[in-house]
Amino acid sequence: MLAWHVDRPGPMAGRPLHARRDPVPEPSADELLVRVLVCGVCRTDLHVTEGDLPVHRPGVTPGHEVVGEVVTSGSADFAAGDRVGIAWLRRTCGTCRYCLRGAENLCPDSRYTGWDEHGGYAEYAVVPAAYAHHLPGGYTDGELAPLLCAGIIGYRALERAELPVGGRLGVYGFGGSAHLAAQVAMARGAVVHVMTRSPEAGELALDLGVASVTGAGDPPPEPLDAAILFAPVGTLVPPALAALDRGGTLAIAGIHLSDIPSLDYQRHLFQERQVRSVTSNTREDARGFLAFAADHHLRVSTRPYPLDQADTALADLAADRVTGAAVLVV
Repeated sequence: MLAWHVDRPGPMAGRPLHARRDPVPEPSADELLVRVLVCGVCRTDLHVTEGDLPVHRPGVTPGHEVVGEVVTSGSADFAAGDRVGIAWLRRTCGTCRYCLRGAENLCPDSRYTGWDEHGGYAEYAVVPAAYAHHLPGGYTDGELAPLLCAGIIGYRALERAELPVGGRLGVYGFGGSAHLAAQVAMARGAVVHVMTRSPEAGELALDLGVASVTGAGDPPPEPLDAAILFAPVGTLVPPALAALDRGGTLAIAGIHLSDIPSLDYQRHLFQERQVRSVTSNTREDARGFLAFAADHHLRVSTRPYPLDQADTALADLAADRVTGAAVLVV
């Protein structure tokens, strides 16, 4: 099968991603063998490829937004021919204090698709059946792929931001995850303001129905009850906190963030403003979001690339040439 590997992590200009022919993987007794149909291209894949995230498995195949077809299954929950989703969270221990209290996303022994184990930039992949996902109807394979990380993480970030019913939400950066989280928030009655440096992303945001679009570091037109930082840019943390109303919360959605400048306590944190990080997701988050997506049809903006152009797709993502979400079509 064709599969891409991160042989030498580094900037995309140095071509760190290479394609080669690999044997089709053999699933363990608790795993599914999946024929990949589409794999989303996530910014986390870029962080793994460029070395922003430490190497967990040398030569790993990236990709954790996988829509595929089950080839072989030893699980009663999936049969050959079923459409299945493979997401970022791949395994947890199930016995630590975090797992036992429902916070498996914080498990110290958690493992991740496309970082610890080979992912979906390939023609076939394997996944533990207990961490595979049934997918909602009403979407194409290409539309489903971004839901499996961009959608799930955006959903968890929205929960972490504690946006009140009918509240005012600020979204910083407007890519694959943000354009889905904004739709969830608006479906719940929120007013959404978008801060982005991309004119194309701003046009998409307005087309989706947000209340306003301004520059990445510009103040929104009204104080915010909550904000989510999707752009991995630490310099946006102070203006996002300054835009919060009293008691507001900023959730930082990315797995990687550049350095945060010093904060002014009175302007950025006083009056019970708070900042919270988002770490992976639980399977319950995934089920909750996919159920929401089944009940509320989300518009998913995608840009398709053939699998043999995965390096081009990541380079375009790195250069902010992708509006919405890039997907690899196998």
